[in-house]
Amino acid sequence: MRESRPPDYLLMLTTAALVSLGLLMVYSTTFDWGYSDFRDPLYWLKRQMLWVVVGVFVAVVLARTDYTLWRDWAVPLLGGTLVLLLLVLLVGRPQWGAQRSLLGGSVQPGELAKVATVIYAAAWASSKGERIRELSYGLIPFSVWMGLVAGLVALQPDLSAVAVLVFSGFLVFFLSGAHIGQLVVAGLMGAAVFWGLITAYPHAHERFAAFLAGLKDPSLLPYHPQQALYALASGGLFGIGLGEGRVKFYLPAAHTDAVFAVVGEELGLMGCLLVMGLFGVLAWRGFRIALRAKDSFGGLLAAGLTGLLVFQAVLNMGVIASLLPFTGTNLPFVSMGGSSLVTSLAAVGLLESVVRGRPPRRWKGEEVPPQRVQRAQSETSPRSLRSLR
Repeated sequence: MRESRPPDYLLMLTTAALVSLGLLMVYSTTFDWGYSDFRDPLYWLKRQMLWVVVGVFVAVVLARTDYTLWRDWAVPLLGGTLVLLLLVLLVGRPQWGAQRSLLGGSVQPGELAKVATVIYAAAWASSKGERIRELSYGLIPFSVWMGLVAGLVALQPDLSAVAVLVFSGFLVFFLSGAHIGQLVVAGLMGAAVFWGLITAYPHAHERFAAFLAGLKDPSLLPYHPQQALYALASGGLFGIGLGEGRVKFYLPAAHTDAVFAVVGEELGLMGCLLVMGLFGVLAWRGFRIALRAKDSFGGLLAAGLTGLLVFQAVLNMGVIASLLPFTGTNLPFVSMGGSSLVTSLAAVGLLESVVRGRPPRRWKGEEVPPQRVQRAQSETSPRSLRSLR
């Protein structure tokens, strides 16, 4: 019997508001595209609504599933994700200089890798206990498996996804009680590797150099960041009206990576503050769930998923405002894209599962005393320990 705990309704309302805003922005940025290519201005909106249905279904299933099951399935989940990441490199669909998707562009394993990384990191860290402060149990295995996942994503290449999943994994590693020396070493290693990736990929190096030049003179910014800034500036306080934006017709990827710029033009500063406020509420509720979790795995899982969603949103908005070097990443719940939307809603479903709590274990014909229930909630399952060693 699961402990009776109500769901986090504020988290659900916040998510619903972001998804609803996303549908409005998808229509605003794609109605002309849908009409010109398919004679249906609602074509892309219908596709996005279908993904909303799929994502809500996944979120409901996950919310009603005992989240501790994912601790036992963390290794197979990560293994399956690695297989998909390898598969996309072999037979994936090339698009815009990258190879990130399968099934005609409908499925991006890199999005699944973000959530799978958090689940495995939470399961791995919660199984180590105090031993995570030891080098052989903490930093070394963390660097190996994190480097493997991040390396496969970097080969696509998708450096923004690398940044998001590494940040999420590092957050879980930090909150699990890792030694401060390990955290410093891991941070320096990550920074060095990321700098190496920037210099290895010409497009990333050019974008970083352009960002540094733009700090001195904004007129030196490339076309994409300049158009994004123009869209934000032209919106004023309340925007020029939903669907009335003009910069979106010249803004590359207005329906995905640059959707926040369209929000700024059509809904103005108040619309941008609304989006930022909604993600602020999501961060508050997510970390609150982590603090109130019944076991270490639930707390680390909730914190990692919250950090994943919020960091990706901050990265997207920072890029559009030219506060960060340009990189392509979706705004969770708002940008068009099936894989991103479904995985984001799946993360919310997992958060709601942690809210509901962990069910006490029962043995057939035995009434479990409260003391044993409390002890079972604080201990790590032997099966999980065996699977993560």
